[in-house]
Amino acid sequence: MNRIARRSLVGIALLAGLAAPAAGIAQAPRALAAGDAAKGAAMHQKDCVACHVRRLGGDGTAMYTRGDRKVTTPEKLKAQVALCNSELGTGYFPEEEEHVAAYLNLQYYKFKD
Repeated sequence: MNRIARRSLVGIALLAGLAAPAAGIAQAPRALAAGDAAKGAAMHQKDCVACHVRRLGGDGTAMYTRGDRKVTTPEKLKAQVALCNSELGTGYFPEEEEHVAAYLNLQYYKFKD
C-alpha cells in the first residue's frame, strides 16, 4: 500500500473515531483486546521511543502524559498508532498495531473495559 493510500485510511479511521460518539455509539476499550501488550512493549521500545525523544526530549513519555494529548478514546489510540506506523514506515501489520495500542493502553492510557 502506498503512502497516500495509507494516509487516506488513517484519516478515515480518525474520522470514524470522532464521528462515533456523535452518533451515540458506545466506545468500548475491547477494541484493544486483540493486542498482546508484551509484544507491543518490545515494538514500542524498538520503533517508537526514539521518535518521541526527538520530538519531546526526556525519555519520550511526555507524548502520553501531556495535558493536551489528543488520544482520548481507544479508537483514537488505534488511529494514532496507525498514523505513526505510516509516518515512520515501520511496516507493521494491523495486528501488530494492535499490540502497540494494547501496550500503550496498559502502560499510559488505562481505558476501561
